[in-house]
Amino acid sequence: MRRSALPPFAAATINRVAWLVLAALFVCAAVSHADSGPQPKYVFFFIGDGMAMPQRGAAEYYAAAKDGKKEPGIVKLTMNKMPAQGLTSTYSLNSIITDSGAAGTALAAGVKTYNGAISVDGAKKPVPTMAEKARDKGMKVGVVSSVSLDHATPACFYSHQASRNNYYEIALDVAKSGFDYFGGGGFKDPEGKKSKQEGEKQNALEVMKAAGYTVTSDAQAVKDAKPGARLVAINPVLDADKALPYALDGEKAGLSLADYTAKGIELLDNPKGFFFMVEGGKIDWACHANDAAASIADTLAFDAAVAQAVTFAEAHPDDTLIVVTGDHETGGLTLGFAGTRYGNYYDYLKNQKASFLKFTAALKEYKKTHDAQNARFEDVAPLITEHFGLLVPTEADLQAMKSAPKPNEDNTSPADPHGMYLKPFELVAVKEAFARTMQGEKEKGDDEMDYRAYGGYEPLAVALTHILDNKAGIGWTSYSHTGVPVVTSAMGPGCQAFAGYYDNTELAKKIMAALGEKAVASN
Repeated sequence: MRRSALPPFAAATINRVAWLVLAALFVCAAVSHADSGPQPKYVFFFIGDGMAMPQRGAAEYYAAAKDGKKEPGIVKLTMNKMPAQGLTSTYSLNSIITDSGAAGTALAAGVKTYNGAISVDGAKKPVPTMAEKARDKGMKVGVVSSVSLDHATPACFYSHQASRNNYYEIALDVAKSGFDYFGGGGFKDPEGKKSKQEGEKQNALEVMKAAGYTVTSDAQAVKDAKPGARLVAINPVLDADKALPYALDGEKAGLSLADYTAKGIELLDNPKGFFFMVEGGKIDWACHANDAAASIADTLAFDAAVAQAVTFAEAHPDDTLIVVTGDHETGGLTLGFAGTRYGNYYDYLKNQKASFLKFTAALKEYKKTHDAQNARFEDVAPLITEHFGLLVPTEADLQAMKSAPKPNEDNTSPADPHGMYLKPFELVAVKEAFARTMQGEKEKGDDEMDYRAYGGYEPLAVALTHILDNKAGIGWTSYSHTGVPVVTSAMGPGCQAFAGYYDNTELAKKIMAALGEKAVASN
């Protein structure tokens, strides 16, 4: 049987896609050919913690919806516009689902290890990292993160510990690293109060100063810093876990991830080049809590940091390699939900004005003067509207909602004018969560169904993020990491090496090859 010809519009579409793919490959190949002699002088490695394809896609769809665009997919993240795009597997030495320690070790050193390790192999032997290799080549080195600088991902580039929880020992390794710039979050245990190390313990920040680092949490001092001095720049505004506030919460007193990236470029730029790792760590934290709006805001903040590197690359196109990836996916984020069928309503998310964490803080204030006996749901309804935009319906609203359009399979149903109102079954779930919140931590227990419902977070906060996200057409499957492959993007000399499908250890080896180095043999 003779095959039927493709319709003209289909043939044109396929030809256009083919030309786009060929053009992207040509850009990488051309840059690589032009730079086939020397290695790239400047290497950026961006890691979105917990960021896989769903997180990137959600950020793009939200950006389009927020701006009132009717067609999806017409707003592109900077990282998604890079000419080389690949997929990267993330499993660890002992689990399909990795943690950030094992993933960070794979990305920093090209070695598989067990969950919880910090740049040691399965036998707990230290393995050299690409940042250390760059330092030994005479390049300047920077490490920036939106979470604490002793957290797993940043730590994997400069420290070697059997456990990611060795926060004091990791902080001490900053002073030993010889790196030139650290910026972003603070340190969780600088005084060693939780350390099992015996004997007198020096304050890790003082040890850094003694090693020649300027340690400051003054925003103006960070902005005024000049190249030449080694700097540990700690954000003046940190949360309880020594991380930058969520981008969604709009804290302007400190610096953004993009600010720390721009400052790093200024401080690290030199004739011998640099290696610069930047982590967007709070994408992961928001996804653990199943807060799509907070995750999207931090993904966009991370992309703004990537844009700083791209601007630098435009001035040094033959010398700059930029690689962007994730260490794993978090939350089992799904761009689609049973309740909305084929519909998606990302513009609903713009009504959320604060993260789950800021809402939890507001609840904490309410609980100071109310207990389970005298708490009234009506008291917190204004807080719900203020933070999430969700509205508690009146009886008249409930009657009107009965005639609201239902989502259909082709997404042609008109927008629901009561879309931000809590539906009766949602209102039941919210009131139940409110009652659980007011019972307090000691009442929550270890019930498995409670965990599946709330993940150990404040019940009301999680119930509200789930409802708003579901209304938008977003679902979640986990409060933990998943085994979904992540997207890796690249531009600059040799970027075609980062296209395809490969393991995270191979990703590290590709960057090391660009640096003219080799990774140790993986166990």
